[in-house]
Amino acid sequence: MVVKPLTGNYAVAWAVKLAKVKVIAAYPITPQTTIVEKLSEFAERGLLDAKVIRVDSEFSALAATWGAAAGGVRAFTATSSHGLLYMHEVVWWVAGSRIPLVMAIVTRTIGPPWNIWTDHSDIMDQRDTGWIIMMAEHNQEVLDSVIQLYRITEDPRVYLPGIVGLDAFILSHTTEPVDIPPQELVDSYLPPRRQPYVMTIKEPLIMGNIPADLKWNMKMRWDIHASLIRAKEVIEEADREWYKLTGRSYGGLIECYKCDDAKTYIIGMGAWVGDMRDAVDRLRDEGYDVGLIKVRFIRPFPDDKIASVVKNAKLCIVFDRSISAGSAGPLFLDVASHIHRYGINVPVVNVLAGLTGLDVTSNEIAYVVKKIYDSFEKGELRNNIVWYFGGDELWW
Repeated sequence: MVVKPLTGNYAVAWAVKLAKVKVIAAYPITPQTTIVEKLSEFAERGLLDAKVIRVDSEFSALAATWGAAAGGVRAFTATSSHGLLYMHEVVWWVAGSRIPLVMAIVTRTIGPPWNIWTDHSDIMDQRDTGWIIMMAEHNQEVLDSVIQLYRITEDPRVYLPGIVGLDAFILSHTTEPVDIPPQELVDSYLPPRRQPYVMTIKEPLIMGNIPADLKWNMKMRWDIHASLIRAKEVIEEADREWYKLTGRSYGGLIECYKCDDAKTYIIGMGAWVGDMRDAVDRLRDEGYDVGLIKVRFIRPFPDDKIASVVKNAKLCIVFDRSISAGSAGPLFLDVASHIHRYGINVPVVNVLAGLTGLDVTSNEIAYVVKKIYDSFEKGELRNNIVWYFGGDELWW
């Protein structure tokens, strides 16, 4: 293996190259643009045997990628924020067509007002579409996850598209040492693309017609849901096989840090999980019985995995970097509702922080956790939804 200094965006591009993608379509939008710029460079230099399609919009980018994948080739696109909203209609069509492909979303807040910094509003807006969706913590996980997702999405038990999310600028434009596996290793891990239904000129295929019996529409939704549930096993298998080849494992659906003896759990996803690890270490030194659950996959949601960890907890604190306005953070809503399904009555507190790109440090995470923990211990916790704006500005 070769270690190179790579930004998160370049880690995506290297993974796409190693996956031997044949068609790439994209439209530039900050902070995603350098992914497809690097892929264009690979193709221009003869390092990647792929067709790069320069389209006129994000809607067209996913439509072209979808068409290529429907034709039987491995395909890729990437976008962010408003570009993702523009292609949102096609997002539904790709999942409904059961076409495996991979898209990178460099997570960026949504206007107005105009803003290019990170939060998770754009990626969380896709969680009902039928795509497999995961978030990476660091650039090594970005590279590994793109390769893993091609294997997962193309598995006959799944046949659904997948999204890899990475935080804008924190990962996308920040350079870290990344271990790049040799092509032979990736080839042994990632089999040739499998898809029994392929659209060709000689064998035309109609997709999306209105069926005479509308029950089939609902059954299609059921089948997408069932395939996402089956994908849990495929995700775990993919992670185990990657560990055998590279020595790197991310726990599959979730990753736990200092959970064995914890009674209070911080739950989060994305790049700030690294800051949460530091906060856990600091809190442990101060006598707090805290552990960390990193949610890797938003869909399929790892309800059973989280429930098995927190079943004996006394408190869970879920950090969200997006808000379902008028309700709560979407990660919190998933965690709270699903552990209740398992009969677990652990109090769950939602911390809404880091929206619109506001920076949140490990010291601030530790501060917020201590304030909530101490209020809970004293029986003074007034609300289970907390907004944190930085400094000591904590709205209960």
